[in-house]
Amino acid sequence: MSIFTLLMAILPLGDTTTSTLQQEQIDSMAAHYLNMAVDEQTQSSFAFDNPDKQQKHPWMAALETFGINAGVQLFDRFALDADFAQINFKTIHHNIKNGFVWDNDQFSTNLFAHPYHGGLYFNAARSNGLNFWESVPYSFGGSLMWEVVCEIEPPAINDLIATTMGGVCIGEVTHRISDLVYDDRKSGMERFWREALATVICPIKGLNRLISGDAWKVRNSYYSYHDYDRLPVGLAISVGERYLADNNSLFRGEQTPYVNVSLAYGDPFNEQENKPYDYFTADVSFNLFSNQPLISGVHLLGRLWGTPVATQDELQMQFGIFQHFNYFDSQPVKDGTSLVPYRISEAAAVGPGVIYRFPQIGNLTKLEQRIFVDAILLGGSLSDYYNVIDRDYNLGSGFSTKVNTLLEFGRYGSFVINADYYRIYTWKGYEGKDLDTVDPLYLNAQGDKGNAALLVVNPRLMLHVGKNWCVDLSTSYYYRKTHYAYHPDVTSKTFDVRAGLMVVL
Repeated sequence: MSIFTLLMAILPLGDTTTSTLQQEQIDSMAAHYLNMAVDEQTQSSFAFDNPDKQQKHPWMAALETFGINAGVQLFDRFALDADFAQINFKTIHHNIKNGFVWDNDQFSTNLFAHPYHGGLYFNAARSNGLNFWESVPYSFGGSLMWEVVCEIEPPAINDLIATTMGGVCIGEVTHRISDLVYDDRKSGMERFWREALATVICPIKGLNRLISGDAWKVRNSYYSYHDYDRLPVGLAISVGERYLADNNSLFRGEQTPYVNVSLAYGDPFNEQENKPYDYFTADVSFNLFSNQPLISGVHLLGRLWGTPVATQDELQMQFGIFQHFNYFDSQPVKDGTSLVPYRISEAAAVGPGVIYRFPQIGNLTKLEQRIFVDAILLGGSLSDYYNVIDRDYNLGSGFSTKVNTLLEFGRYGSFVINADYYRIYTWKGYEGKDLDTVDPLYLNAQGDKGNAALLVVNPRLMLHVGKNWCVDLSTSYYYRKTHYAYHPDVTSKTFDVRAGLMVVL
């Protein structure tokens, strides 16, 4: 029975005048309830409107954080029989008594694997209903537990910083990207592959969906996990060939197939969507079938807070506070010199930024300028002298500035140029210590005392060759000048070139 029929049945009818008035009231009320029903139906398509999804489970999040550490520790101890995992109460007491040091793990472990691990802690909270800020302590607590309890090696201050802050960044990005994949209306193989892909992106959320049964429940309401009208998403995937020069040599280098994935999430000029990471960008590059690291670059930028600034003549301007995570990694070129081309990290960084959008001018359909300045709490750069255990890089703090310019030329294509400058200071060296007699686990050095200036310039041209298809041409120039307090200064530079085919989704 419709709302209109129900109202007709229960409302008394009088003379013609009264009936007409009642009819108008009925029509008005019917329209009102119809609109409410439409609104309810529209809202009910999104999982975040589901009352069950709005519940918070902080103790379950804490239990899962503990479980992540316990599971990894037991695997390291019994499956891998790793020396560092043979813990007992004495090792825990020793770690607490000894305090934190700077460790000597390899670049990818300290500055990517640890932040990724922190993202698991963070998503233990996010997937249990906690918001962004409520989830931050879980990254810190999980990291603190691992450093003090789960290893016999002394706890590392750099790991605590990278795991906490880098984990927040990677955790929130993967949490939101996985929501783009889930669709509870689907079933069969499509549903299986969606659940599998989303679990690869955000493992802890996928695990929780298996535990709750959400991974196979088919729903006709509360089925969508992302509202594209509120938060638009642009995805581009580029596949091609990359040439990495050996010591800046034009004819001595290494070629490798690559895959690059770029994502823009949200609109920086949407004033209504201003929660942390309602706007972020992500760019990840993979090397395939080569001597180079599988993951050569991870670049994440997330807005923590933003506000519009007064504009004139259709110029839009947005000021905000942004979190940065940048990771550049490479290995010596095969059959070349033994020099590592570059290693740069910005694992924990936050600072202000401004984004401009200029009015359209002729064939220039879009012009945006972005300027960021941030403080680097923890960063890393390649060292020419420090080589202890697995570490050949310096750790430190400093600052960075970034300038990004985007020009779009309608149906012809677009051009982007990025310029990043990093300055990282290392103040705790190893001078005065005998490396032959000091236990390297307790050396407690950031590396070579000094500072490194790092510049990365990356122009990129995308030419349209069909609907949603582009030829993708880019190059990156890497420059490093490191001043050493106790060694001769070193200047290093090199470049890479990429040519590929891009699909824009």
